[in-house]
Amino acid sequence: MTDTLHTPPPPTAAAHHERPFTRDPGRWEKQHSRVLRTGHVRDHTCSAACEPILVYERTLWGWLAWTVPGDGSPPEIPHQIAVLTPFATRTQRLALRWLTRRPAQRIALDTVPGLLRLAAAAVAIVSLVASLFAIRHGVPLDVALSAMLLAPLLAEHLPDRLDSRAREHVRIVEGDVACRYLQRLAALHTSLVQAAAGSDRYEVRRSAEVGQGLLWDAAGLLQTRDSRSASAHLITLERLMLQLAHQVAQILERTAEDGTADANQASDPGRPPAPYPSGPRPTTHRAVRHAPNPPLQKGTLPMTQPEPAPAIPTTDVYLLFAHEPYYPAAAQEINTTVVAAASLLHPRVRQPDGARIHDRLVHGRRPGEIVPLSTLTHELDGGARWPEVADWEAATEDLLQLIRDHDCDALSLGLPEIARALMCVGPHSEVRAVDPTSGAHQAYGPADRIEVLVEVGRHLVWAEAGSPLWPGDGLISPFTSGDAS
Repeated sequence: MTDTLHTPPPPTAAAHHERPFTRDPGRWEKQHSRVLRTGHVRDHTCSAACEPILVYERTLWGWLAWTVPGDGSPPEIPHQIAVLTPFATRTQRLALRWLTRRPAQRIALDTVPGLLRLAAAAVAIVSLVASLFAIRHGVPLDVALSAMLLAPLLAEHLPDRLDSRAREHVRIVEGDVACRYLQRLAALHTSLVQAAAGSDRYEVRRSAEVGQGLLWDAAGLLQTRDSRSASAHLITLERLMLQLAHQVAQILERTAEDGTADANQASDPGRPPAPYPSGPRPTTHRAVRHAPNPPLQKGTLPMTQPEPAPAIPTTDVYLLFAHEPYYPAAAQEINTTVVAAASLLHPRVRQPDGARIHDRLVHGRRPGEIVPLSTLTHELDGGARWPEVADWEAATEDLLQLIRDHDCDALSLGLPEIARALMCVGPHSEVRAVDPTSGAHQAYGPADRIEVLVEVGRHLVWAEAGSPLWPGDGLISPFTSGDAS
């Protein structure tokens, strides 16, 4: 899906870790030159057996390991990301420096199978000379020989043991898909860490601590589970991290405003110590959120349909439905909308149809799940059982009017043609596109549908930073499963 949407993506912390050593480009140039002189760069000659040298970028929360492309351009995705355990001790932090040391140089011996560390060979020579010297000065032969044999063995095998112990305190993630996701999460956490370093507010420092825990949990999921099966949990972690970043930004903004007010008070002694009283606020309707949308790009974290869950209601669920496009502003097309599931309980939505759809929507779902209307259609025998449940067309038309009247919040999207088509078909269907110039056919399937849902989920995370979508006022009571059947 190469189509782009009409609006730019929301602001993020992508400036951090978008490239190696973002805050110190000169350091990347030095590391790049060193690898070109001494190591193996990643280029078209690389095979699966190649082990290119990694350039480690250490951070306060772990490290990013980058390869060096053969064309000289900085890489976009880290080869490896490691996250340090939360509340790490000084010893555990030293493990980072140990694990990111330069790789040991090895030499091949014709008489010994395998490779030998250069350091072990050097230690063997030194221990031989030291043992001969010790024997000449009266040290017992068995003691000198034991030390001579033990020293190179320790030099060869002790670093591996120390590596294993040090790795207990970090979680290391590899692979383009996993690293791309964790890179985005790490960028948000880095903004929290930098804010905490420059602030004495407890809330800011605590946010950085919580962010470290979220990053640690995300690394654990990506280590032990396939990114597809863990996607619902990963999106929840990203939502929490975005909320932390949003809250910290608000705290810092208020702190700056308070500092400005204090400065003004000091320069104007006649001003009262408290802020001026404000007049009564006018009563206004709450505005619907028309959040901007990102380009739908390849390579984002895929999200499969969630695993089967117990048939209990989950309140934190969202309904996504496509509709006829409308244009709230020039060159801005809205053709797909996401609302909180509770908006179906609004009295202005056709009832009991809205409540019946709500009951189908919230049972057996995961928290934070975005459920397309087409998924409900698929679950209702391809739509054959919709007449038994509700008039979905009337309910969605009422929802859309509710949104346009600003009586509930919504995430309004202008999806590209293919992305919108994928939202209108079932989770196992395909959409085929034909290039009118070449006549070539392109099939888009379940994986592409998942990718669209991931992008929508990312925007929902940003839209909800600070407060969840408002479903409206005066909601009716939801049905139980027995009432809706």
